[in-house]
Amino acid sequence: MSDIRPHEISVPIQEPDDARLFFIGRIHTPWKDRKDCPRQGKVDGPECRIEIFEPWVPALKGIEEYDRIELLYWLDKARRDLIVQNPAHSDNIFGTFALRSPVRPNPIGTVLAKLVSVDGPNLIVRGLDCLDGTPLIDLKPDRCAFTPKAPPKD
Repeated sequence: MSDIRPHEISVPIQEPDDARLFFIGRIHTPWKDRKDCPRQGKVDGPECRIEIFEPWVPALKGIEEYDRIELLYWLDKARRDLIVQNPAHSDNIFGTFALRSPVRPNPIGTVLAKLVSVDGPNLIVRGLDCLDGTPLIDLKPDRCAFTPKAPPKD
């Protein structure tokens, strides 16, 4: 890869072969190109669809009880070799671990999304910041509010 910004440093890396992930689904967003993707998702952003694959669909049981879910996804289009980066929105340079950039040795993205609805194997959410087709690693209820929504009051 040759799209290095000024002051960025890359290192040679070998293809990883020490971990195996199961992609449990795919994320569908309006963004096809990284330059169009928001830097961070916003809860008033567009609705996006998360498609859960079999055999993982039954694992969704009860997820509709939560307002927010945390998603972990694999940034499959991200480069993995930069150790120092020069973010486009800044005049400063930073080490990769001091950034939320998708460019990292193990490109795992996380986001806390608003759960809008559940329809079988599909979750509709707001607040994403990833490209269309991004593989989903895992999802779980918001770790800061690990209690289901209260039942409606009559």
